[in-house]
Amino acid sequence: MEGTSKKGNKVWTDNERLELASKLDAELDEYIGNLEKKSYTEGWPEDRWQEEMEKHPFFMKKTPEPGEELSPLMEGLQQLKYGEDENTPEELANNYKEDGNFNFKYKNYRLSILSYTEGIRTKCKDIDLMAQLYNNRAAAHFMLRNYRSSLNDCKLALRLIPNYVKVLNRAATCCFHMKDYKQCIDFCNRILNRSPNDEIIFHLKSQAVIEGERLKRDKRKQDRLEKKLNKEEEELLNVIKEKGVNLESIKGKRNPTLKDLEPQIPQEAQCSFHLDAQNKLIWPVLILYPETKQTDFIQNFHEDTLFIEQLEELLNDPPEWDSYRRYTPENINVYFEDKDKCSLHKVNVDLPLRQILQHERLIIRGGTPMFLALVKSSQAEVGFLAMYTS
Repeated sequence: MEGTSKKGNKVWTDNERLELASKLDAELDEYIGNLEKKSYTEGWPEDRWQEEMEKHPFFMKKTPEPGEELSPLMEGLQQLKYGEDENTPEELANNYKEDGNFNFKYKNYRLSILSYTEGIRTKCKDIDLMAQLYNNRAAAHFMLRNYRSSLNDCKLALRLIPNYVKVLNRAATCCFHMKDYKQCIDFCNRILNRSPNDEIIFHLKSQAVIEGERLKRDKRKQDRLEKKLNKEEEELLNVIKEKGVNLESIKGKRNPTLKDLEPQIPQEAQCSFHLDAQNKLIWPVLILYPETKQTDFIQNFHEDTLFIEQLEELLNDPPEWDSYRRYTPENINVYFEDKDKCSLHKVNVDLPLRQILQHERLIIRGGTPMFLALVKSSQAEVGFLAMYTS
């Protein structure tokens, strides 16, 4: 029979096959179209899928920050790794050590210190493991140049394992960086007693010996210099005392030192009083003009110089602020404030500075004599005198 195989099965023509395929496609489209339409809410939002992916422990690019919300899976993994109920102290210490090593490898030394510290806090009974934690934390401190902290951790590791070679090496190097050359040599000797051919440690010890001797020489030199300065200071203070000059006494001190008498005003700082080659005193002196709120600072006022000579040098050419030419050596009076700051005393400007400074009521504060200059018989002079005598 045409169109039928010998076994009775229908033989499909190409056109019949295409017609059947089209029918099946139409029926499938109808079935899908009749399905209930609802959104899938269990998955990740399209605009945040990468953010959600990176929360997964297998795909995250950085460790969570302290206080940052963790995914349930991450919380579970942390509990498995760090939970005290799930781990022995030794297991916890190992876990923290692994974390520290990971951060150390990627130069996150501060994070590695935190991990090693947590491992140490477990106080596990494994001596070797505890020594490794102290050693590793010492290494992290060393990389941050925290040499004292590194040395302290080295010493804690050595309490557990006295001949821990790696720790002895680092301890010696820390001491060298801290300029504790004696202790550096002691650590080097401990290593060389076991490994006499260790060239690196032998070189480190040699450097420590050289630097230690240099440090001692510098210390002796500094001591000699301080002794010399102290002697010069004592001589200078004795000269001032012999000349009858009164210096302000510093509260709580019987006698002032040169440090106490250094000028306190910044521009005067490098101009303290001193002796010349003839053992004469040279003073920094302030002259204040209260009416105009101006100041003159004389860096080197020789004790034998007449005060009027210094005034002539200052005022013969009128200062810019004296447009009316009122401040001339002949037209001003000069005063100093009493030691109790309650009265003014007129200065005889025809005397040398030495004799003026010897006045029993004058006291020098901050190593700098200070004087007031006022125009004779001016309202400012009258007002100032009234203010001090009232």
